[in-house]
Amino acid sequence: MDREVVIVGAGPAGIATAACLNLHSIPNIVLEKEDCLGSLWKKNSYDCLNLHLGKRFCQLPYLALPQHAPNFISKADFIKYLDEYAENFRVTPKYQTCVKSAFFDKESMTWHVVACNGATGETEEYSPRFLVVATGENAEGVIPEVPGLHTFQGEVIHSYFYKSGEKYNNKRVLVVGCGNSGMEIAHNLATHGAKTSIVVRNPFHIMTKEQIFLGMKLVQYLPFELVDTIIVTMARFTFGDLSNYGIVRPKDGPLVLKARSGRSAVLDVGTVQKIKNGEIKVYGPVSSVEENNVLFMDGKSEAFDAIIFATGYKSTANKWLEDGNETLDEDGFPKKGFPNQWKGSNGLYCSGFARRGLAGISMDAISIADDIKKAYK
Repeated sequence: MDREVVIVGAGPAGIATAACLNLHSIPNIVLEKEDCLGSLWKKNSYDCLNLHLGKRFCQLPYLALPQHAPNFISKADFIKYLDEYAENFRVTPKYQTCVKSAFFDKESMTWHVVACNGATGETEEYSPRFLVVATGENAEGVIPEVPGLHTFQGEVIHSYFYKSGEKYNNKRVLVVGCGNSGMEIAHNLATHGAKTSIVVRNPFHIMTKEQIFLGMKLVQYLPFELVDTIIVTMARFTFGDLSNYGIVRPKDGPLVLKARSGRSAVLDVGTVQKIKNGEIKVYGPVSSVEENNVLFMDGKSEAFDAIIFATGYKSTANKWLEDGNETLDEDGFPKKGFPNQWKGSNGLYCSGFARRGLAGISMDAISIADDIKKAYK
């Protein structure tokens, strides 16, 4: 099938890129292995999730979130926005179409994309001039290797599959990972009556949503370091010294840290108070697992009924992209740093890998469409 552009992935990055291409009247097709767009939001995000940033930083190109919507919108409202966005810009992904391989044909100067139609089992082939990798930073959950984990007799899942703490009432649950997902899941578990513990392995910043929102507005006018000083001072006043609870702040401020490494501050949803009042226990790094007992690096041990790994995600682009070595590293992320990460070689593009959330996705989509428009003409 001939298309000028093949986009792999119908998450926010994929549909935003397609929308921008449609505005330039450039023929494209979005291939999605699931049966819906935004599958990570619709199928693999926990029920209590709200967007962590203010809505002005979470909009896709050329369509604002509704004015009447709250500043921090819910998962349900964002899913509705994604559906309306695709309809508005005539983005119609081809669902249940899993890309198996893609390589660049130097003779025809096109990409050769092979996909499997999940509904019919048939193989489909595409020969686009341009290929957009939009499978995202969070394509597959990562569970680290833990000695003895295979002997654990309870439930072991990645946060990718967590929905609600309702079924964990009165159970002993360990959450491994203290990012936004880990802290929110721990709060949700405790709220539903689980005997909750969380593993804190590294220093991190904990802020309120309002503090980060203020910081992102101020950084448009003031240096990162100065804004970090302001919002960290506010956070210290809000939360106090948390070092006695095993929570230590990094040396770099939250905005500097985000810009340098992509690591986000944790936005508190009430977890800190539950830690302070003893509803959530904090442990250090895990050493090993022996049946139902988890052993920690400091020598402590505790028995649990379930372990939930909120230990991040990885890209899966390297599994099917055969000629991406010039563009992607061994982890499936662009070798180029921000703001040039979106453009590869031979008509290859990466959308949604800026480590800057939905704002980064919007920038990628606009840049990719504008660049393809120049070559297309």
